[in-house]
Amino acid sequence: MHLVSVAIDIVLGVIGLGIVILVHEFGHFFAARAAGVEVEAFSIGWGPRIAGFSRGGTEWRISAFPIGGFCKMKGEEAFRKALEDDASELPREKGSYYGVAPWRRMLISFAGPFANVALAFLVFSLSSTIGYDSPTFPNRIVLLSEYDLGGPRLSEYPADKAGLVSGDRIVAADGKPIADFSDLLEKITLSADKPVHLRIDRDGRPYDKTVTPIMDKSTGGGFIGVSYWADPIVGTVASGSAAQIAGIEPGDRLVSIDGKKVQHAIAAFSILNSAKPERAEFGIERGGKIAEFGVVLNWSTQGKSNLGIGFETQTHRVRAASSLEGAVAAGAAETWSTFQATLIGLESLFRGVNPLKAISGPIRLTYMVGQSASEGIQASASGGLAIPLKFVALLSIGLFIMNLLPIPALDGGQIVMFVVEAARKRALRPITIYRYQFIGATFILAIFVMATVGDLLFFAAR
Repeated sequence: MHLVSVAIDIVLGVIGLGIVILVHEFGHFFAARAAGVEVEAFSIGWGPRIAGFSRGGTEWRISAFPIGGFCKMKGEEAFRKALEDDASELPREKGSYYGVAPWRRMLISFAGPFANVALAFLVFSLSSTIGYDSPTFPNRIVLLSEYDLGGPRLSEYPADKAGLVSGDRIVAADGKPIADFSDLLEKITLSADKPVHLRIDRDGRPYDKTVTPIMDKSTGGGFIGVSYWADPIVGTVASGSAAQIAGIEPGDRLVSIDGKKVQHAIAAFSILNSAKPERAEFGIERGGKIAEFGVVLNWSTQGKSNLGIGFETQTHRVRAASSLEGAVAAGAAETWSTFQATLIGLESLFRGVNPLKAISGPIRLTYMVGQSASEGIQASASGGLAIPLKFVALLSIGLFIMNLLPIPALDGGQIVMFVVEAARKRALRPITIYRYQFIGATFILAIFVMATVGDLLFFAAR
């Protein structure tokens, strides 16, 4: 059943990732046609042609490998011939890519990334018209320093230095309200190495604390050493899991494990992780009565069990905009905030982040897109649709920024080359263009290999 679920996620991911890339290529297509450049072929997918037809001077193809596609403009063959002949300049064929002015080629290069950011804006605006729910936890925290969840631990976390206490409710950060743990996580993640001023509710009394998140080298995000405080009420029980076999049901309250009191979900995980028992006695409160349930556990080499319990969450509600203008404004605001967050993530790559963990390759991206789509399908019809749509928007903005980096072979690198050509008022030699693009292609290949290795490590640890 798990393999079927993963297969469905991958299929949905291929569709979602393909849409993002296709929109990018359509941006190039329409800009090329507007600039007077002939598009010889437009393919949905890569590899061998499966089917197609010709219309308007363009061959429209469906190709074998269904991720994304490409837009082939007139001039590629002339470029190859110029290289073979060691020509001093490219032939300026009418209707070819290199036959139009540099500023037109700049627009064509920019149009692909622009189409992605336009898609993100439309998706965020659409999500605002729908409204949606997502699961989260309360704004109450637990200090990780007090519990064993496996893996490496710090001698002191920023939350401890700041004087936070397990059970504190974070009600505001830098003056903005914190409604739930999702709000807090977003703020902390985007504030690595930057002081954050917190307003705390501790047993009904307000306190002000300042915490400086450190960077998590595996993600590039900020980290202070806290987790959510979730009451130990069972929300879900996985089919075939140890908990289901033992008779535990949604709605049960977990009060103890092997005689040790359980205050919250993190305490339950800590008790199990520290001992990794093959059998544990769960004290369960059901209908006002407490009974013992024997749970037989298996542990993987990565320290994960087959327990199968998900604790009860609360709903993070994003309400639908009341008007079209409000939806557009919300879409623009979310596009801008996502743009800023993506830049922060990109910056973290130059600050000692582990690239094997922080950079997602095509395998992991496909899986993540598909997983968000699956969650959306399982959710309500309208709100569920917003989940995969928002993930597609996040990918679109990431593609916008990455493609505009001044790296040869990317759109940003192409724009730099055309700016140089315009400034010199003379075309670059074909061999110079080839070498420039070869350097970029080598760099991108290295990143691709590194990201793919990271993807394999990601799935091996699951």
